[in-house]
Amino acid sequence: MSSKNRSFTAGLMGSLDAAAPQPEAPTRMPVGILASRENRMAELASGAVVGRAIEQVDPARCRLWSEHNRDYAALDETRCADLIESFKAQGRQEVPAIVRRVRGVPDIEFEVICGARRHWTVTWLRAHNYTDFRFLVEVRDLNDEEAFRISDLENRAREDLSDIERARDYLKALGRHYGGRQKDMAGRLNVSEAWLSRYLDLARLPGDLVAAFADPHELKIKHVTQLKPLLKPDDRARRVLAEAGVIANQKGEGTPLKPQDVIRRLAAAADAPKKSGSPKKSGKAPAEVVSSPSGRPLFRVEAKGKKEVNVTLLLQAGGSRADAERAFGGLLARFWLQDGAETV
Repeated sequence: MSSKNRSFTAGLMGSLDAAAPQPEAPTRMPVGILASRENRMAELASGAVVGRAIEQVDPARCRLWSEHNRDYAALDETRCADLIESFKAQGRQEVPAIVRRVRGVPDIEFEVICGARRHWTVTWLRAHNYTDFRFLVEVRDLNDEEAFRISDLENRAREDLSDIERARDYLKALGRHYGGRQKDMAGRLNVSEAWLSRYLDLARLPGDLVAAFADPHELKIKHVTQLKPLLKPDDRARRVLAEAGVIANQKGEGTPLKPQDVIRRLAAAADAPKKSGSPKKSGKAPAEVVSSPSGRPLFRVEAKGKKEVNVTLLLQAGGSRADAERAFGGLLARFWLQDGAETV
């Protein structure tokens, strides 16, 4: 074959080879994606990262855990205003609540461990023309003690959870999960025993005393150091609780008392029997505190025999001069008549 024919044949074969279908090269993922997936699988296998299920559910199919530290009944549009506006602006709930599955309960699938305000907010929005909202949850497998610690960690730094809510939660958990051993509980929560003690003292305040405050959620840890000494010994505690009952019955009359005003009245009642000078005589009426219509202390009145009455003006208790003048007129009329003298 001539060189010309060989050249033609080679060219023809080259053209046929080029026209023939070529096998596809295997599709490869970018190295970065493969490495990322491999790293994720390694983390999951080692336990460094735990895969958890995130679901969007109907809030009506969720119930609050019985040990949840949020006072759910106290939630309203004011206490959840920030979440309502945030959910509306985002069009959804961004941060999932922590839940665990419930089995064997009709119509209930989940128990809310953390996220009562988020649950309330989604429920409220669905009832107010935002029916497309769903409750975003992260499902975990937890026992009760683990659930308590997770709930505490999530809510410990939240300002919208009141001290008394947290305190009551700690007191319940002390018996349920730690056998009443405060040291064990402090260790599991990674807090000092002294820090925990202050919360437990707040939770142990008598209900009658707490009822004297216009809003129990305003009671703070700092108030415990002022209130706890008022309850010892027993006779002092009786006077304090009696005054607390008077204050509670005056709720709704005038401006609500601030916590510090309530504490001043309770302290005045606790100290009422203290006398200076002559020794205590039998049959003497105990001192009393005269208050304004709004409940602010005005005078401490101590009858000393039949011919003498000591009146101490309580200048720092918040009462007005007009209230004091009216109350003093009532004192004059009352004691003047008791002494049997003629009125003028």
